[in-house]
Amino acid sequence: MTLKDKVSVITGGGSGIGEHTALLFAENGSKIVITDINEDHGKAVLEKVKKKGVEGIFVKADSSKPEDSKRTIEEAVKAFGKVDIAVNNAGIGGPQQPTGEYDIEAWDKVISVNLSGVFYGMRYQIPQMLKNGGGSIINVASILAKVGFAQSVAYVAAKHGVIGLTQNGALEYASKGIRVNAVGPGFIRTPLIDDNMSKEQQEQLISLHPIGRLGKPEEVAELFLWLAGDKSKFVNGSYYTIDGGYLAQ
Repeated sequence: MTLKDKVSVITGGGSGIGEHTALLFAENGSKIVITDINEDHGKAVLEKVKKKGVEGIFVKADSSKPEDSKRTIEEAVKAFGKVDIAVNNAGIGGPQQPTGEYDIEAWDKVISVNLSGVFYGMRYQIPQMLKNGGGSIINVASILAKVGFAQSVAYVAAKHGVIGLTQNGALEYASKGIRVNAVGPGFIRTPLIDDNMSKEQQEQLISLHPIGRLGKPEEVAELFLWLAGDKSKFVNGSYYTIDGGYLAQ
C-alpha cells in the first residue's frame, strides 16, 4: 500500500479523473479528503472510498473561492491532523468561441476555476505541508498547456498558467520537502468531455489519437499515484502528458 498513513486532498473528486483518483489512492491506503461543488456526487464517491476500508471526508467547495480552499485544509487537518498529498484537479471547460468573440464572463469563470483555483489550493496546502516536513502536490493541467486549441482561449490560457504555477512552486519549496508536478491529460472520457462535445466532435477527436481511442480516467489516476508516492521522490517541477500520442504528431 504505497500511500499508507498518508492524507490526500483531491479537488473535483466527485466525478471523472478526481473520482478515480480518490478510489485508487484509497486502495493504496491513503485517507481521503474529497472536495467538489456538487455535494451529491462528492458524497457518493466518499461512500465508495469508505468501502475500500479507509477513512475519508467530503468538503463542499468551489475552487474559484479562496476561502473554500482555506476551509478545505482546515477540515482536513481537523479530521486527520495533516495533509501529505494534494491533487488540484477541479476544472471546467467553457464555451467554444473564437478569441475575438469570447464571452468576458466566461473567460473570468474559466480562469477563476482552472488557474486561480490551482493557486488557491497551493496557497493553503503548502503552509500545512511545511508543518509536516513536506508533501507532494499534483496540478492537473492538460495537453493544451503546451499547444493551442481553436475556440478554447480561456481553457488554453489557464492550463498554460498551471505549468507556470507548478514550476514556480517546485523551485520555491524543493529544499523544504515539497514536490510540485503537473500532469497534462489528453482527451479523457469524462463528464467534462461528454458535457462539452457532441458525438461527432468526439469521433473527430478519436481520429486524432494514434492509439485510436480516448483515455480512461483510471489511467490518469495511475500516473497521479506514482507522483504522489515515494517512488518519484526525485521528480519535481515536471510536466507529464498522458495523451495516447496526441502531441507526438
